[in-house]
Amino acid sequence: MSRGYFHAKTPWPHATATWTIEKESVFTTKEERNIMGLKLAIGGKGGVGKTTITSLLARCIAHLDPDNRVIAIDADPVANLAAGLGISENIPITPVAELSDLIAERTGAKPGTMGGFFTLNPKVDDIPERFSLERDGVKLLVMGTVKSGGSGCICPESTILKALMNHLVLARKDIVIMDMEAGVEHLGRATSGSVDALVAVVNPGARSRVAAERIRKLGQDIGIKRIVVLGNRIRSKEDEKLIADSLSDFEIIGFLPEFDEIAEADRKGVRPFDDITTIPLELKQLAGKFLTLS
Repeated sequence: MSRGYFHAKTPWPHATATWTIEKESVFTTKEERNIMGLKLAIGGKGGVGKTTITSLLARCIAHLDPDNRVIAIDADPVANLAAGLGISENIPITPVAELSDLIAERTGAKPGTMGGFFTLNPKVDDIPERFSLERDGVKLLVMGTVKSGGSGCICPESTILKALMNHLVLARKDIVIMDMEAGVEHLGRATSGSVDALVAVVNPGARSRVAAERIRKLGQDIGIKRIVVLGNRIRSKEDEKLIADSLSDFEIIGFLPEFDEIAEADRKGVRPFDDITTIPLELKQLAGKFLTLS
């Protein structure tokens, strides 16, 4: 189908002009960006394409803006971001939450323990360099999940994950793009004010639209100020209208069509647009739009 209709549904707050991009020069100068770099959280119901979007945005930004380091965070319990970035499945990846020796060393408590005494502000600044994998200028960190305790449990694993996320969002100048599933469990009030946007990826299906409502509530609960919807896998103007009408009280950043290349790559088990220079203009535009937020 035609790819020429990506557009911003509504202008961003305080925008002074319509945002348009015709060429690859989609970025503002470094002097015009926030010194801390873009911090973006992407969520959505399983199957809407959020992990694909996360990986393509990270790769596109790293290609077009090589002076800034890009860190992609896989905070989804079903960790698939490595495949989207083109990291071989033969390369072992240990999620941060499963680095038992490191967690014990940094917190003073063994993983899996509850209660007792352990450090609540462990050293984490070396973790991105030591435990990330890199391809094409994108560093990947897989967070993992806490397997014991309930929601909001205070345990060594959750402490190290929260401290690491705080460090990535608050203390680094890097561009950080987070694949967050349908929730924002690894974020908290300490970091929410520095997240430039929480993006709810939806398709025309009813359940993905319901998930957007949940994502917004979770984001609002921790104080994220900018929560937007991105329509994905759009096949027609009717799909656009359905999303726009049913989520009329959301800020909708735009719509992306169904790309045949993505479906074909999925069938072959490879990353889409292996040559990043062939990435569609709509995705370049989306990357540029988000970078104007920082």
